[in-house]
Amino acid sequence: MDIITLAQELALAVQQDNRYIYLDSARKTNDIDEELQKQIEDFNIARVSLNMEANKPEKDTHYLDELNEKVNTLYNDIMNNESMIAYNSAKNEVDLLMKHIQAILAEAVNGGDPTKVTAPPVGCSGSCGSCNGCSN
Repeated sequence: MDIITLAQELALAVQQDNRYIYLDSARKTNDIDEELQKQIEDFNIARVSLNMEANKPEKDTHYLDELNEKVNTLYNDIMNNESMIAYNSAKNEVDLLMKHIQAILAEAVNGGDPTKVTAPPVGCSGSCGSCNGCSN
């Protein structure tokens, strides 16, 4: 069996993992959450307006402040939406899984024993070059 086929099998296995299944479910919930979708649309419009105003040679600082406040409020509303909270939690779990997988592959490529790689600690950036705190 070639390495690409093995990678494809690993990818299919990731999609069977409960963490991925939860993320996929949370993503679909976000997609049908009309309130959240409206908030995201409003945020994107406000962000474009803010960028346009900020790039004008003659800026209206009062209007810029209003737009900035609106963008921040909308962002906070989005991030406090129950669907988005669930999605972010699920995404963090999958991100940790992917970092663990990447650490295993990096260890193998660097000539180490990939079976001895432990899960990166929470908050790990995945860049082992700048870290001496995990027990790979």
